Amino acid sequence: MRDIPPSAAKTHLPRLPDVVERGETIVVTRHGCPIARPVLEAAGREAEIARAMASLRALRRSIASRGESLSWEVLKSFRDTGRQ
Repeated sequence: MRDIPPSAAKTHLPRLPDVVERGETIVVTRHGCPIARPVLEAAGREAEIARAMASLRALRRSIASRGESLSWEVLKSFRDTGRQ
C-alpha cells in the first residue's frame, strides 16, 4: 500500500489507473488521514453487489424465522425503490 498526498495524486493522475490495475493499493492522505482510495471499477462493483446480496439474505432469514413470507407486491416495491 502506498500513501500519497493530494498534490502527488494530481501530478501523477494519468499513471494511477495503471498502478491500481496492477493490484497496488493507493491511499490519498491529507495530514496523515486517508481521504480517498482509487479502486478498480469491477472490484468496487463486486463488493457493492456482495453487500447487497448479504443484506437480502439476512432479510430473508429474518422473515423466514418469523414464519412469514413476502408477497409479490412487496418484492416489487423493494425492486422499484429509488426508481423514477
